Amino acid sequence: MLHKKIFSILIIFSFSLSSISSYACEFCGCGVGNFYLGMLPEFKSKFIGVRYQYTRYNTHIADEPSEFSHDYYHTVELWSGWNLGKKWQLLTFVPYHINKQNTDDGIKKSSGLGDVTLLANYKVFDSKKLNESSGSNEQQFWIGAGIKLPTGSFNLDLAEPDLETGDVNSQNGTGSVDFLLNGTYNVRFNQSGINTSVNYKINTANNQHYYFGNRFTANSFYYHRFNAARTAIAPNIGLVYEHADGNKLGNEKIEHTGGFLLGAAGGVEVNFRKMAVGGNLQLPVSQDFASGQTESKLRGMLHITFTL
Repeated sequence: MLHKKIFSILIIFSFSLSSISSYACEFCGCGVGNFYLGMLPEFKSKFIGVRYQYTRYNTHIADEPSEFSHDYYHTVELWSGWNLGKKWQLLTFVPYHINKQNTDDGIKKSSGLGDVTLLANYKVFDSKKLNESSGSNEQQFWIGAGIKLPTGSFNLDLAEPDLETGDVNSQNGTGSVDFLLNGTYNVRFNQSGINTSVNYKINTANNQHYYFGNRFTANSFYYHRFNAARTAIAPNIGLVYEHADGNKLGNEKIEHTGGFLLGAAGGVEVNFRKMAVGGNLQLPVSQDFASGQTESKLRGMLHITFTL
């Protein structure tokens, strides 16, 4: 059956993503503090699902060619959403991190529960128009705010003289309570649409006085929906952008942290009855991390979600 074939393809795709060599950032601080919202599945009441994400970085020290970092982050995340009445929406994200760093000092591994995030969104407007000549026109605009809780572990001796930024990046949590502001705008003409979202994450210092820099992310995707029987297939292409401020320990900025990235993305979303599956790949187009010593490589996301 069609939905079984789709599920099999996504399982193969997931295995392919897992087998790609992924790298985390020894300098830039791009690991534990990241948050990705992405395109939400279409749902009337509530949804629950699992997402798999990875980010890939590669670091080589300019002045010390023998020093390098070939590390990776994988995240398996339980996500869910509820529509509360016609105006409100509540989203939850519960991540589990699997980190591995392969450096000139050896291999380091860590895994565990990450920081839980809660978001509440308010629908500013929802416009639907039907014209006999031009077809349907729909627009939605949401704004929201949220909180990230320090449920993931952050266990470091920050007084250790040999402490490296990569050790901080490989933690399962930031140890801090952080706040999020976000907005999402979706416009659709007949079967084509554009989904745009922005998110700003305001970080605070943890109890060890370590501060992960604030982060801004934005993405915009064009999609076209094809309907076949009870299945809707929507391939999409778009751009993603992120900017991270530098980290601090006390009042001192940590050198070689922060930076920006602009990437091109492409993927597909498939809806079959009450099941949605999808994913995307992101390829950096322009970036600047650690004065060019760190490079972000191919990224990916995959999800399977059920509407209830």
